[in-house]
Amino acid sequence: MKTRIVIVRHGHVEGIRPRRFRGREDVPLTPLGRSQAKATAAVISGTWKPDCVLVSPMIRCKETGTAIADACGLRIEVLQALNELDYGAWQWKTHEEIGRVFPDLYLRWLATPNLFRFPEGESLQDLTARTSDAIRHVLREYRERTVVMVGHNSVCRALLMQVLDQPLSAYWHLHFDPCGISEVEFLGDAPRALRINETFHLSSIQGNWA
Repeated sequence: MKTRIVIVRHGHVEGIRPRRFRGREDVPLTPLGRSQAKATAAVISGTWKPDCVLVSPMIRCKETGTAIADACGLRIEVLQALNELDYGAWQWKTHEEIGRVFPDLYLRWLATPNLFRFPEGESLQDLTARTSDAIRHVLREYRERTVVMVGHNSVCRALLMQVLDQPLSAYWHLHFDPCGISEVEFLGDAPRALRINETFHLSSIQGNWA
């Protein structure tokens, strides 16, 4: 029997354009994000019929996850392990500002993310340890069932890198759009990726949301 995880990035929020280090800034979904969450909920309820919806403690993930849970007749479960990467002193600052004020540090983050720790914040090693805990939680508590995980771009990257057995240096090789859907299944403890960042269900929704 298989354990299935449907991984969803939260819907659109302020701070995507211009790009900000949103991190633990608890911003809600925009009207566009709520429309994306509703469309995502419809396709998940009709395609997967999950048994559980696990969400990051950030409100943008709770709102996205609640839309999915409501469509599936479920309640959300907040999982701290799915929380966004802590950007520390860089939180809510724009990429343009950080690149101008801290050019060397910013280039280091872009070039070698696996060796970087955010000032007063986390590293990718911290993020990977947390997301590993999230996977273990599913395999322990929901084995042979279908679970939705609602997280952040960084969280989705960390989850998929582990499934694909990729090093942390491959962090920039993956990207997840708002309400993009990925799917992973475990046969026992052996994972494989079935979908990565599918956005077909958002094609009718207008907006500059990438």
